[in-house]
Amino acid sequence: MKILYVEDEPIAREFIQKGLQRHGYLVDVAPDGAMGLELGLSGAYDTIILDVALPDRDGFEVLAGLRRAGIESRVLYLTARGDVADRIRGLDLGADDYLPKPFAFAELLARLRALGRRRTDEPASEILSLDDLILDTRSLSASRAGQRLDLTPKQLLLLEYFLRNQGQVLTRAMIIENVWGYGFESVSNAVDVHVGLLRQKIDRNFEARLLHTVRGSGYILDARHPE
Repeated sequence: MKILYVEDEPIAREFIQKGLQRHGYLVDVAPDGAMGLELGLSGAYDTIILDVALPDRDGFEVLAGLRRAGIESRVLYLTARGDVADRIRGLDLGADDYLPKPFAFAELLARLRALGRRRTDEPASEILSLDDLILDTRSLSASRAGQRLDLTPKQLLLLEYFLRNQGQVLTRAMIIENVWGYGFESVSNAVDVHVGLLRQKIDRNFEARLLHTVRGSGYILDARHPE
């Protein structure tokens, strides 16, 4: 998938671009609305990630210009604004989805996958698993040994990140970057608390433990990791 990311904040632009590239996306970036519209009008992009608050032209103007020109690229717009009216305006102009800031990078990836399915005939589900632990990323449902796990949205994102990186030690910084994302102001034990709650749900009442603490480093999801 080829993506255009329109964002004026340099740190956010670099963070998202590199993250998407690590997941196999081809990514071009634009620092303002004028360049974003110019590139978007080429029709070369499957998806355009569009910030609302942009110099020169805001995201709404860019989106309107794209749709007037008949550009059918999927548009996911990002906004720090919580006003429902802004969300409605963007969707009425032809956006496919929106994501409020700050957002978890894992949620951005999930939204991009969902947009891809909406416009193509991709498989309905992607199943991630480790032994008898299963996560369906389409239905956002998880189970272990056939028993459904009652996970919160954040726990589902956290479990997906662990499953995609099973067997690797994940540091707290890596978890914050990929599950909470850019702009998250972490308290000292936020990761430990969330991982602990997830571990209770996926390991408690089951004989084999899958989610382990690596002292001084972070956490690992691994069926063969020594206790």
